[in-house]
Amino acid sequence: MSEKIQLSAPEPMPNGKVTYSSGQGMALLTLCNAPANGYSHEMMLDLDKAILTARFDDSIQVVILAGEGEKFFCAGADISMLGGVTPTFKYQFCLHANETLLRLEHSSMLVVAALGGHCVGGGLEVALAADLRWARQGSGKCGLPEVALGVLPGTGGTQRLGRIVGASKAITLMATGEVFDYDRAEGLGLVDEQLQAEDEADFLQQVLQKASAFCAPNRASMSVGLIKRSIKSGLDLPLESGLALERELQQRLFQSDDAKEGIAAFKAKRKPEFKGA
Repeated sequence: MSEKIQLSAPEPMPNGKVTYSSGQGMALLTLCNAPANGYSHEMMLDLDKAILTARFDDSIQVVILAGEGEKFFCAGADISMLGGVTPTFKYQFCLHANETLLRLEHSSMLVVAALGGHCVGGGLEVALAADLRWARQGSGKCGLPEVALGVLPGTGGTQRLGRIVGASKAITLMATGEVFDYDRAEGLGLVDEQLQAEDEADFLQQVLQKASAFCAPNRASMSVGLIKRSIKSGLDLPLESGLALERELQQRLFQSDDAKEGIAAFKAKRKPEFKGA
C-alpha cells in the first residue's frame, strides 16, 4: 500500500453526531451515535452541515461517508426517537432527510459510502445516496426491513433501491424485509466492491487510498464530478434532453485547465498532472 493518508483531526458538528475531517482532496464524514450510529434529526442536521462544508471547500473533490466503530455503518433511524414524536414531526423529519441526501446527489463531488459493519434500514438508505459503496468484507449485513415495523423505507429507499436493482427485485427485498450479507449485496449491485481488511482502521485507510485515485493530480476531478452529474440528472430525462445536458457539461470541461492538460499530455505521450480545475 502507498504511504498512509493522514487527514485533519475530526471536528464535531454542532450536535456531536457527525465528525468532519479532510485532507488530500477528500472530506471524511463520520456518523457517530453509539451504540449503532442510528440517525436522529440532530444527526441529519449535522450531516447536512458537513455536506455543505464540503461543498463550499474548493479543495474537496471526494466525500466519504463512514460510521464510527467496528460494528455499524448505520443501523437506521433511532426508533425510540420516532416512537416519541408526533406524526407531523415524523413527516418533517423524513422531508429534511430527503433534502439532506439529495445534497449528496446534486453535488459535483464523487461520494463514497464506506460500509464497515451493519448497514440496515435508514443506514442503507443513506448509503444508497452515495455514488459508490465499498464494504468491508464479512463485517455485517444490509437490507431494508422496515416492513416488520409496519412502515416503508421513508428516506429514499423505495426510490433509489428500485433504480439500482429494478422494480420487481426491489419490491421483493422490501416486502420480505430480507437482511443479507455483503456477498449477496455485491451480487445485487448494492455494493460495488468488497475490501479485505484486518479491522476498521485498515478498511478506512484502504478506502482513502482508493478514493484518492479520483482526486488531482491522479484524475481530472472536475471531469469525474461532471460525469456523475450527467448520469445522475440525465437518467431521469428524455434522451434528447439528457444529450443536451451532456453537451453543456462537456463544454464546461473543454474550457477547463485539466482538459487542456489532458490533451497536451496525450499528444506528448506523458502522464497528465491534473489540478482539479
